[in-house]
Amino acid sequence: MQQKGCGQVNGLTFKLTCSSKSGEQRAERRYDTYSDGIRQFEGTFKITSMAGSRISLKQTFKTTGPFFLLAVERGGRLYAVENGKTIATGATVGTAVRVNTVHETGKQLRVYIDGSLRFTQSTPGGSYYDKFGAYRTASGEGPITVAWSNISFWR
Repeated sequence: MQQKGCGQVNGLTFKLTCSSKSGEQRAERRYDTYSDGIRQFEGTFKITSMAGSRISLKQTFKTTGPFFLLAVERGGRLYAVENGKTIATGATVGTAVRVNTVHETGKQLRVYIDGSLRFTQSTPGGSYYDKFGAYRTASGEGPITVAWSNISFWR
C-alpha cells in the first residue's frame, strides 16, 4: 500500500482529499514485480466523488519508470497519460467500469474496458508491476474518491 500527500487508503477505497496541484498525491496498491510471461489484471472501479481531474486509476509500471497509466478526467474520459489517447468515455461518478490489462512482456499490452479491447501498445522486455488506486498526474488535481472491487490477477 502506498499513501503520500493527501492520499488515503481504506480497504479498496482510495481517496485524494486535497486539490493540490503540486507534490506527490497518491493512494495506491502496488503488486509484485514480474519480468516474463503473460500477466492479466482485472478490477472494477466506481468513482464515488470527483471534484478534481486527470487522476491515474490503473498503472502498468516498468521498474525503470512509467509505462502505461490509465487516467480519468472530470466528465468521464479515460485516457492513456503517456500519449493522451482517449481509451473510453463514460467513467462518470457512480458508474462501474471494468478494466482488464493483458501484458505479454516483451511483446504487447492490451487494455479492455467493460470487455472491449480499447488500447494496445508494444512493450519492451524488462521488469514490470501493477498498481491501482488514485494518483494525481503531473497535470491533475484532486479531490477524488474511487472504490475498486473484484480484483484478480492471472498468469
